[in-house]
Amino acid sequence: MKELAKNARSIPPSGIRRIFNMAVGQEDCIRFTLGEPDFHTSAHIVRAGCRALEGEENRYTENAGLLELRRAIAHRVRRKKGIDANPKTEIMVTNGGMEALYLSLHTILNEGDEVIVGSPLFSNYLGEIISCGGVPVCVELKESRDFVIDPAEVEKAVTGKTKAILLNSPSNPLGSVTGPDVLKQIAELAVAHDLYVLSDEVYEEFNYDPAVPVVSIATFPGMRERTVVIDSFSKTYAMTGWRVGYAVGPEAIIRLMTFNQEGVISSVSASSQYAAIEALNGPQDFVGDMIQAFKARRDILVDGLEGVPRISCRMPRGAFYVFANITDTGLTSEEFAVRLLEEKHVAVVPGSAFGPGGEGYIRLSYVVSEEDIREGVRRMEAFTTHL
Repeated sequence: MKELAKNARSIPPSGIRRIFNMAVGQEDCIRFTLGEPDFHTSAHIVRAGCRALEGEENRYTENAGLLELRRAIAHRVRRKKGIDANPKTEIMVTNGGMEALYLSLHTILNEGDEVIVGSPLFSNYLGEIISCGGVPVCVELKESRDFVIDPAEVEKAVTGKTKAILLNSPSNPLGSVTGPDVLKQIAELAVAHDLYVLSDEVYEEFNYDPAVPVVSIATFPGMRERTVVIDSFSKTYAMTGWRVGYAVGPEAIIRLMTFNQEGVISSVSASSQYAAIEALNGPQDFVGDMIQAFKARRDILVDGLEGVPRISCRMPRGAFYVFANITDTGLTSEEFAVRLLEEKHVAVVPGSAFGPGGEGYIRLSYVVSEEDIREGVRRMEAFTTHL
Protein backbone atom coordinates (compact mmCIF):
# COMPACT_ATOMS: atom_id res chain seq x y z
CA MET A 1 0.00 0.00 0.00
CA LYS A 2 1.17 3.53 -0.73
CA GLU A 3 1.93 5.62 2.32
CA LEU A 4 -0.69 7.85 3.87
CA ALA A 5 -0.49 11.64 3.80
CA LYS A 6 2.57 13.10 5.51
CA ASN A 7 0.62 16.03 6.94
CA ALA A 8 -1.96 13.69 8.51
CA ARG A 9 0.76 11.47 9.98
CA SER A 10 2.55 14.51 11.41
CA ILE A 11 -0.33 15.60 13.63
CA PRO A 12 0.63 14.95 17.28
CA PRO A 13 -1.80 12.88 19.38
CA SER A 14 -3.69 14.61 22.18
CA GLY A 15 -2.01 14.32 25.57
CA ILE A 16 -5.24 15.61 27.11
CA ARG A 17 -7.27 12.70 25.79
CA ARG A 18 -4.61 10.19 26.82
CA ILE A 19 -4.96 11.03 30.51
CA PHE A 20 -8.72 11.34 30.15
CA ASN A 21 -8.92 7.83 28.69
CA MET A 22 -6.68 6.43 31.42
CA ALA A 23 -9.12 7.77 34.02
CA VAL A 24 -12.12 6.03 32.47
CA GLY A 25 -13.52 3.46 34.90
CA GLN A 26 -12.17 5.11 38.05
CA GLU A 27 -15.43 5.98 39.75
CA ASP A 28 -13.83 8.02 42.54
CA CYS A 29 -11.52 9.93 40.19
CA ILE A 30 -11.35 13.73 40.43
CA ARG A 31 -11.07 14.88 36.82
CA PHE A 32 -9.30 18.20 36.22
CA THR A 33 -8.77 17.27 32.56
CA LEU A 34 -11.19 18.39 29.85
CA GLY A 35 -12.00 22.05 29.29
CA GLU A 36 -15.76 21.51 29.29
CA PRO A 37 -18.10 23.43 31.60
CA ASP A 38 -20.02 21.13 33.91
CA PHE A 39 -23.08 23.35 33.59
CA HIS A 40 -26.04 22.25 31.48
CA THR A 41 -27.15 24.24 28.46
CA SER A 42 -29.84 26.63 29.65
CA ALA A 43 -33.39 25.30 29.20
CA HIS A 44 -34.57 28.11 26.91
CA ILE A 45 -31.72 27.32 24.50
CA VAL A 46 -32.53 23.61 24.54
CA ARG A 47 -36.20 24.35 23.84
CA ALA A 48 -35.27 26.45 20.81
CA GLY A 49 -33.21 23.59 19.40
CA CYS A 50 -36.04 21.13 20.03
CA ARG A 51 -38.58 23.38 18.30
CA ALA A 52 -36.35 23.42 15.23
CA LEU A 53 -36.11 19.63 15.24
CA GLU A 54 -39.86 19.21 15.58
CA GLY A 55 -40.76 21.81 12.96
CA GLU A 56 -39.71 22.59 9.41
CA GLU A 57 -36.40 24.23 10.32
CA ASN A 58 -34.32 21.04 10.21
CA ARG A 59 -32.99 21.25 6.66
CA TYR A 60 -29.79 22.50 5.03
CA THR A 61 -28.99 26.13 5.69
CA GLU A 62 -26.78 28.52 3.76
CA ASN A 63 -23.17 27.37 3.81
CA ALA A 64 -22.25 30.43 5.87
CA GLY A 65 -25.08 29.77 8.30
CA LEU A 66 -28.54 31.18 8.94
CA LEU A 67 -28.61 34.89 8.20
CA GLU A 68 -30.67 35.44 11.35
CA LEU A 69 -27.86 33.91 13.39
CA ARG A 70 -25.18 35.89 11.57
CA ARG A 71 -27.10 39.08 12.28
CA ALA A 72 -27.29 38.15 15.96
CA ILE A 73 -23.54 37.47 15.93
CA ALA A 74 -22.91 40.83 14.24
CA HIS A 75 -24.86 42.54 17.02
CA ARG A 76 -22.86 40.68 19.67
CA VAL A 77 -19.41 41.41 18.24
CA ARG A 78 -20.34 45.07 17.79
CA ARG A 79 -21.47 45.29 21.42
CA LYS A 80 -18.84 43.06 23.04
CA LYS A 81 -15.77 43.50 20.85
CA GLY A 82 -16.32 46.83 19.11
CA ILE A 83 -16.16 45.18 15.68
CA ASP A 84 -18.57 46.35 12.99
CA ALA A 85 -19.02 43.35 10.65
CA ASN A 86 -21.38 42.79 7.73
CA PRO A 87 -23.40 39.66 8.60
CA LYS A 88 -23.87 38.79 4.93
CA THR A 89 -20.21 38.86 3.91
CA GLU A 90 -17.91 39.04 6.94
CA ILE A 91 -19.36 36.42 9.31
CA MET A 92 -19.74 32.66 8.92
CA VAL A 93 -21.08 29.97 11.25
CA THR A 94 -18.88 26.91 11.76
CA ASN A 95 -18.94 23.50 13.40
CA GLY A 96 -17.38 24.81 16.60
CA GLY A 97 -14.48 27.19 17.03
CA MET A 98 -11.93 24.59 15.95
CA GLU A 99 -13.43 24.33 12.46
CA ALA A 100 -13.38 28.11 12.22
CA LEU A 101 -9.66 28.08 13.00
CA TYR A 102 -9.00 25.20 10.61
CA LEU A 103 -10.81 26.91 7.74
CA SER A 104 -8.93 30.15 8.48
CA LEU A 105 -5.58 28.38 8.29
CA HIS A 106 -6.63 26.41 5.22
CA THR A 107 -7.60 29.65 3.50
CA ILE A 108 -4.52 31.66 4.45
CA LEU A 109 -1.62 29.20 4.31
CA ASN A 110 0.40 27.86 1.42
CA GLU A 111 2.75 24.91 1.87
CA GLY A 112 5.69 25.93 4.05
CA ASP A 113 4.20 29.17 5.36
CA GLU A 114 5.07 29.84 8.99
CA VAL A 115 2.63 30.64 11.79
CA ILE A 116 3.98 32.22 14.97
CA VAL A 117 2.21 31.00 18.08
CA GLY A 118 2.92 31.26 21.80
CA SER A 119 3.78 28.09 23.70
CA PRO A 120 2.58 26.44 25.94
CA LEU A 121 -0.48 26.33 23.70
CA PHE A 122 -3.70 24.46 23.03
CA SER A 123 -2.26 21.34 21.44
CA ASN A 124 -4.77 21.22 18.58
CA TYR A 125 -3.15 24.36 17.17
CA LEU A 126 -0.06 22.43 16.12
CA GLY A 127 -2.08 19.75 14.36
CA GLU A 128 -4.25 22.25 12.53
CA ILE A 129 -1.29 24.30 11.31
CA ILE A 130 0.57 21.20 10.14
CA SER A 131 -2.46 19.65 8.42
CA CYS A 132 -2.93 22.88 6.45
CA GLY A 133 0.66 22.71 5.20
CA GLY A 134 1.99 25.33 7.58
CA VAL A 135 4.96 25.33 9.92
CA PRO A 136 4.33 26.27 13.56
CA VAL A 137 6.98 28.57 15.02
CA CYS A 138 6.66 28.58 18.80
CA VAL A 139 7.53 31.60 20.95
CA GLU A 140 7.98 30.73 24.62
CA LEU A 141 5.40 32.15 27.01
CA LYS A 142 7.27 32.68 30.27
CA GLU A 143 5.83 32.33 33.75
CA SER A 144 7.81 35.42 34.77
CA ARG A 145 5.63 37.42 32.33
CA ASP A 146 2.41 35.79 33.61
CA PHE A 147 2.48 33.68 30.44
CA VAL A 148 1.76 36.72 28.26
CA ILE A 149 3.40 36.79 24.84
CA ASP A 150 6.42 39.09 24.44
CA PRO A 151 6.18 41.25 21.29
CA ALA A 152 9.98 41.46 21.11
CA GLU A 153 10.18 37.66 20.88
CA VAL A 154 7.49 37.65 18.21
CA GLU A 155 9.51 40.18 16.23
CA LYS A 156 12.59 37.96 16.44
CA ALA A 157 10.60 34.98 15.15
CA VAL A 158 9.44 36.73 11.98
CA THR A 159 11.11 35.47 8.78
CA GLY A 160 10.46 35.80 5.08
CA LYS A 161 8.19 32.75 5.36
CA THR A 162 6.00 34.09 8.16
CA LYS A 163 2.37 34.36 7.08
CA ALA A 164 0.39 34.71 10.29
CA ILE A 165 0.35 35.08 14.07
CA LEU A 166 -2.04 32.96 16.14
CA LEU A 167 -3.21 34.51 19.41
CA ASN A 168 -5.34 33.09 22.21
CA SER A 169 -6.59 35.33 25.01
CA PRO A 170 -7.84 34.42 27.55
CA SER A 171 -5.61 31.42 27.17
CA ASN A 172 -6.07 27.70 27.22
CA PRO A 173 -4.05 26.19 28.94
CA LEU A 174 -2.54 29.13 30.80
CA GLY A 175 -5.43 31.26 32.01
CA SER A 176 -3.46 34.36 31.00
CA VAL A 177 -5.00 37.49 29.48
CA THR A 178 -3.12 39.58 26.93
CA GLY A 179 -3.74 43.23 27.72
CA PRO A 180 -4.26 46.14 25.30
CA ASP A 181 -0.67 47.43 25.53
CA VAL A 182 0.79 44.12 24.35
CA LEU A 183 -1.87 43.67 21.68
CA LYS A 184 -1.10 47.14 20.34
CA GLN A 185 2.54 46.16 19.87
CA ILE A 186 1.59 42.87 18.19
CA ALA A 187 -0.77 44.77 15.90
CA GLU A 188 1.94 47.23 14.91
CA LEU A 189 4.40 44.49 13.96
CA ALA A 190 1.67 42.58 12.08
CA VAL A 191 1.02 45.67 9.99
CA ALA A 192 4.74 46.37 9.55
CA HIS A 193 5.42 42.82 8.29
CA ASP A 194 2.10 42.43 6.44
CA LEU A 195 0.99 39.42 8.50
CA TYR A 196 -2.43 37.93 9.12
CA VAL A 197 -3.59 37.43 12.69
CA LEU A 198 -5.89 34.64 13.84
CA SER A 199 -7.38 35.58 17.20
CA ASP A 200 -8.95 32.77 19.24
CA GLU A 201 -11.34 34.57 21.58
CA VAL A 202 -13.58 31.71 22.73
CA TYR A 203 -12.90 32.46 26.43
CA GLU A 204 -13.66 36.17 26.07
CA GLU A 205 -16.36 36.18 28.76
CA PHE A 206 -14.13 34.40 31.28
CA ASN A 207 -12.13 37.36 32.56
CA TYR A 208 -11.90 37.77 36.32
CA ASP A 209 -9.59 40.79 36.53
CA PRO A 210 -11.07 44.09 35.30
CA ALA A 211 -7.62 45.68 35.59
CA VAL A 212 -6.62 43.75 32.45
CA PRO A 213 -9.57 44.03 30.05
CA VAL A 214 -10.15 41.52 27.28
CA VAL A 215 -10.02 43.31 23.94
CA SER A 216 -9.86 42.07 20.36
CA ILE A 217 -6.76 42.79 18.31
CA ALA A 218 -9.10 43.35 15.35
CA THR A 219 -10.01 46.75 16.83
CA PHE A 220 -6.50 48.21 16.50
CA PRO A 221 -5.50 50.40 13.52
CA GLY A 222 -4.80 48.44 10.36
CA MET A 223 -5.97 45.13 11.85
CA ARG A 224 -9.57 44.74 10.72
CA GLU A 225 -8.51 43.79 7.18
CA ARG A 226 -5.92 41.24 8.31
CA THR A 227 -7.58 39.59 11.34
CA VAL A 228 -9.88 36.60 11.61
CA VAL A 229 -11.63 36.44 14.98
CA ILE A 230 -12.56 32.94 16.15
CA ASP A 231 -15.34 32.50 18.69
CA SER A 232 -17.71 29.81 19.90
CA PHE A 233 -20.88 29.12 21.86
CA SER A 234 -19.30 26.11 23.58
CA LYS A 235 -17.82 27.78 26.66
CA THR A 236 -19.91 30.93 27.13
CA TYR A 237 -23.24 29.15 26.79
CA ALA A 238 -22.21 25.64 27.95
CA MET A 239 -23.00 24.32 24.46
CA THR A 240 -19.98 22.12 23.77
CA GLY A 241 -22.03 19.31 22.23
CA TRP A 242 -24.08 21.58 19.98
CA ARG A 243 -20.98 22.37 17.90
CA VAL A 244 -21.53 25.99 16.93
CA GLY A 245 -18.74 28.48 16.43
CA TYR A 246 -18.11 31.38 14.10
CA ALA A 247 -15.50 33.43 12.32
CA VAL A 248 -15.48 37.19 11.76
CA GLY A 249 -13.05 38.53 9.19
CA PRO A 250 -12.40 40.30 5.90
CA GLU A 251 -14.88 39.53 3.13
CA ALA A 252 -12.30 37.86 0.88
CA ILE A 253 -11.23 35.43 3.60
CA ILE A 254 -14.75 34.63 4.80
CA ARG A 255 -15.86 34.00 1.21
CA LEU A 256 -13.12 31.39 0.66
CA MET A 257 -13.72 29.85 4.08
CA THR A 258 -17.39 29.47 3.17
CA PHE A 259 -16.51 27.80 -0.15
CA ASN A 260 -14.29 25.36 1.73
CA GLN A 261 -16.97 24.63 4.31
CA GLU A 262 -19.43 23.73 1.55
CA GLY A 263 -17.15 20.89 0.49
CA VAL A 264 -16.56 19.60 4.02
CA ILE A 265 -19.78 19.80 6.07
CA SER A 266 -22.08 21.89 3.84
CA SER A 267 -23.48 23.71 6.86
CA VAL A 268 -23.80 23.51 10.62
CA SER A 269 -26.80 21.59 11.99
CA ALA A 270 -29.87 23.78 11.62
CA SER A 271 -31.26 22.92 15.05
CA SER A 272 -27.96 23.92 16.66
CA GLN A 273 -28.05 27.22 14.82
CA TYR A 274 -31.56 27.98 16.07
CA ALA A 275 -30.41 27.15 19.58
CA ALA A 276 -27.50 29.56 19.10
CA ILE A 277 -29.88 32.32 18.02
CA GLU A 278 -31.78 31.85 21.26
CA ALA A 279 -28.50 31.84 23.21
CA LEU A 280 -27.66 35.29 21.86
CA ASN A 281 -31.13 36.82 21.92
CA GLY A 282 -32.50 35.23 25.09
CA PRO A 283 -31.76 35.86 28.80
CA GLN A 284 -28.06 36.27 29.64
CA ASP A 285 -28.15 36.14 33.43
CA PHE A 286 -27.11 32.49 33.59
CA VAL A 287 -23.85 33.35 31.80
CA GLY A 288 -22.88 35.77 34.55
CA ASP A 289 -23.88 33.25 37.20
CA MET A 290 -21.70 30.58 35.59
CA ILE A 291 -18.70 32.91 35.37
CA GLN A 292 -19.04 33.89 39.02
CA ALA A 293 -19.12 30.20 39.92
CA PHE A 294 -15.91 29.63 37.97
CA LYS A 295 -14.25 32.59 39.69
CA ALA A 296 -15.12 31.11 43.08
CA ARG A 297 -13.73 27.74 42.02
CA ARG A 298 -10.54 29.38 40.76
CA ASP A 299 -10.00 31.06 44.10
CA ILE A 300 -10.57 27.81 46.00
CA LEU A 301 -8.18 25.89 43.75
CA VAL A 302 -5.38 28.46 43.83
CA ASP A 303 -5.71 28.95 47.59
CA GLY A 304 -5.58 25.18 48.04
CA LEU A 305 -2.56 24.70 45.80
CA GLU A 306 -0.64 27.25 47.86
CA GLY A 307 -0.63 24.67 50.65
CA VAL A 308 0.52 21.77 48.47
CA PRO A 309 4.26 21.05 48.89
CA ARG A 310 6.47 21.42 45.80
CA ILE A 311 3.73 22.98 43.67
CA SER A 312 3.30 26.65 42.87
CA CYS A 313 1.06 28.61 40.55
CA ARG A 314 0.16 32.13 39.53
CA MET A 315 -3.38 33.41 39.82
CA PRO A 316 -4.93 33.00 36.35
CA ARG A 317 -6.86 36.02 35.11
CA GLY A 318 -9.15 34.23 32.69
CA ALA A 319 -10.54 31.04 31.12
CA PHE A 320 -10.96 28.16 33.61
CA TYR A 321 -7.49 26.69 33.92
CA VAL A 322 -4.62 26.77 36.39
CA PHE A 323 -1.15 26.07 34.97
CA ALA A 324 0.81 24.90 37.99
CA ASN A 325 4.60 24.59 38.29
CA ILE A 326 5.75 21.13 39.47
CA THR A 327 9.49 21.36 38.80
CA ASP A 328 10.29 21.05 42.52
CA THR A 329 8.80 17.55 42.55
CA GLY A 330 11.67 16.24 40.43
CA LEU A 331 9.19 14.48 38.15
CA THR A 332 8.46 15.14 34.52
CA SER A 333 4.95 16.38 33.88
CA GLU A 334 4.05 13.01 32.34
CA GLU A 335 5.41 11.10 35.33
CA PHE A 336 3.57 13.39 37.72
CA ALA A 337 0.23 13.07 35.92
CA VAL A 338 0.41 9.29 35.56
CA ARG A 339 1.48 8.65 39.15
CA LEU A 340 -1.07 11.08 40.57
CA LEU A 341 -3.79 9.30 38.62
CA GLU A 342 -2.64 5.81 39.55
CA GLU A 343 -1.90 6.51 43.20
CA LYS A 344 -4.50 9.12 44.18
CA HIS A 345 -7.11 8.95 41.41
CA VAL A 346 -6.70 12.59 40.44
CA ALA A 347 -6.52 13.34 36.71
CA VAL A 348 -4.53 16.37 35.54
CA VAL A 349 -2.97 17.08 32.15
CA PRO A 350 0.83 17.05 31.83
CA GLY A 351 2.28 20.31 30.58
CA SER A 352 4.15 18.42 27.87
CA ALA A 353 0.76 17.99 26.15
CA PHE A 354 0.80 21.72 25.40
CA GLY A 355 3.88 21.92 23.25
CA PRO A 356 7.34 23.35 23.83
CA GLY A 357 7.56 25.21 27.12
CA GLY A 358 4.93 23.09 28.83
CA GLU A 359 7.30 20.67 30.53
CA GLY A 360 7.51 21.20 34.27
CA TYR A 361 3.85 22.17 34.56
CA ILE A 362 0.41 20.59 34.83
CA ARG A 363 -2.93 21.98 33.75
CA LEU A 364 -5.96 21.77 36.02
CA SER A 365 -9.42 22.62 34.67
CA TYR A 366 -11.66 23.89 37.45
CA VAL A 367 -14.81 22.61 35.78
CA VAL A 368 -15.74 20.40 38.72
CA SER A 369 -17.63 21.15 41.93
CA GLU A 370 -16.09 23.08 44.81
CA GLU A 371 -16.26 19.89 46.86
CA ASP A 372 -14.30 17.96 44.23
CA ILE A 373 -11.73 20.76 43.99
CA ARG A 374 -11.10 20.60 47.73
CA GLU A 375 -10.87 16.80 47.68
CA GLY A 376 -8.57 16.87 44.65
CA VAL A 377 -6.24 19.33 46.37
CA ARG A 378 -6.24 17.18 49.52
CA ARG A 379 -5.17 14.15 47.49
CA MET A 380 -2.48 16.15 45.67
CA GLU A 381 -1.09 17.32 49.01
CA ALA A 382 -0.92 13.72 50.20
CA PHE A 383 0.81 12.73 46.97
CA THR A 384 3.51 15.43 46.96
CA THR A 385 4.16 15.12 50.70
CA HIS A 386 5.39 11.56 50.24
CA LEU A 387 7.44 12.00 47.06
